[in-house]
Amino acid sequence: MAAGQAFPNSRFHGIDSHEESIAAARENAAAAGVEDRVTFEVGTATSYEEAGFDLVCFFDCLHDMGDPVAAARHARAGLAEGGTVMLVEPNAADRVEDNIGPVGRLYYTGSTVLCTAHAISEGGPEALGAQAGEAALRRVFDDAGYGHWRRAAETPFNLVLEARA
Repeated sequence: MAAGQAFPNSRFHGIDSHEESIAAARENAAAAGVEDRVTFEVGTATSYEEAGFDLVCFFDCLHDMGDPVAAARHARAGLAEGGTVMLVEPNAADRVEDNIGPVGRLYYTGSTVLCTAHAISEGGPEALGAQAGEAALRRVFDDAGYGHWRRAAETPFNLVLEARA
């Protein structure tokens, strides 16, 4: 809602497979007075209508998907000329031994119980998990046909990555 309020000349479209979350998001958009520019639909990362987006965002979710390459490929198909994908994922190192520490232990625990289990439940070919690391994430976008990749920012908890065709 905040983006819709801060950028009144922009349009925002949210997609989630959980119907109750979409219903709540629609109610929140109406309450915030932004339903004319902020819309939500029930769908998946590979089922929404491709619509010439300037920016497609994956917020802490690509590692939970059973087919992250298909999700990245679908996002690429939906980008307008010069469009960008912003990927926010847990800040994990590429090697297991480089993730030792309190945050790494927390992420591996969550990844085992939630992230990887969810990806497997989707029946896709790959389960990245929350400790995928930047190299694995970049490979996903390389496989999906992107030509540009960069680490835009990082915090102790998250990587913010940019991909463009």
